[in-house]
Amino acid sequence: MHTKAAIIRETGKPWELVELELDEPRAGEVLIRFAASGMCHSDEHLRTGDALCRLPIVGGHEGAGVVEAVGPNVTRVRPGDHVVCSFIPACGTCRYCSSGRQNLCDQGAQMVTGMLGDGTFRFHEDRGDDRVADLGGFCMLGTFSQRAVVSQASCVRIDDDIPFEVAALTGCGVPTGWGSSVYAAGVRAGDTVVIFGVGGVGSNAVQGARHAGATHIVAVDPVAFKREKALDFGATHTFADAAEAHEAVVDLTRGQLADHAICTVGVLTSEVVSQAAAIVGKGGQVTVTSVGRSTDTHVQLAANGMLVGYQRRIQGHVFGMCNPLLDIPRLLDLYRAGRLKLDELITRRYGLDEINQGYQDLEDGKIIRGVLVHEDSEVKSAGR
Repeated sequence: MHTKAAIIRETGKPWELVELELDEPRAGEVLIRFAASGMCHSDEHLRTGDALCRLPIVGGHEGAGVVEAVGPNVTRVRPGDHVVCSFIPACGTCRYCSSGRQNLCDQGAQMVTGMLGDGTFRFHEDRGDDRVADLGGFCMLGTFSQRAVVSQASCVRIDDDIPFEVAALTGCGVPTGWGSSVYAAGVRAGDTVVIFGVGGVGSNAVQGARHAGATHIVAVDPVAFKREKALDFGATHTFADAAEAHEAVVDLTRGQLADHAICTVGVLTSEVVSQAAAIVGKGGQVTVTSVGRSTDTHVQLAANGMLVGYQRRIQGHVFGMCNPLLDIPRLLDLYRAGRLKLDELITRRYGLDEINQGYQDLEDGKIIRGVLVHEDSEVKSAGR
């Protein structure tokens, strides 16, 4: 079959719309017709070269849609099911899945190649003269395509009444941000939490800190629009820069400083990590969610003063330490109950042909999260 998709062919070049050939699902695989895809910053990292991957690649790793067909030995879903695709697969049998750490599933090893379990690809581009190129889907998904064949390990079934545009966000940004506070940081009632960067992931870190019962939730972001939205999601204080936030935290905590600092900026830098370490007090933790440029991966902190003397901790994580099969349905239940704001995350919807405009809007600080809505009206209406 054929599918229209947005791909990155070369670092630094715009997203390109192409028509690709798509194989039928093989053993353990599922064909999904996507209704919506979140426009996460991580996909833009592929375009800018901040993250390295096998090119060309089909973008998109937050997607929701309908199962159209399944290959042999598929037991997790069936045709007609509504699903969210988790950007981290959960096979259920590897060492990490079997010990309750699905976010570290071994099948995630091919996220940046898009190669499926048998070592081959399902997307193909006809380049003429009998030349065919194999393309992977980012995170073994490729939700910037109208259809994709993915592993059943990447599929989480959802109830039919959940809007696809909302559901798509729970494939990455929502659990990553929410889990940054609730699981990775371990925020507790009464804590003071400082969140650096309140875009699509940081806004959910704010919601996670509120859910955990933090008393002070301080959002730091240079973009006024994002600071205003952070208040809607549960922030108690907002500041444009770290220096202002530090002064306020000293006052709020009577000099004890914050319990947690969470880094959810678009591109991680050593400066942000240093600012985060300086704003937490004794026994405090810096939780690093963001990724940095592939050419700027080093963070330096004075061990005696910044770490040892104050017993500070630096914690990295993937997917907010969430377990996709448990936490995606859990977060959607919180949404249903009115305890998690997901509709409010979506600033604007885009067609697939507007993808470059959408990412420009993200770069310009005009949106919290954009959503690509695929053209198939039948699928769109099914999710409303």
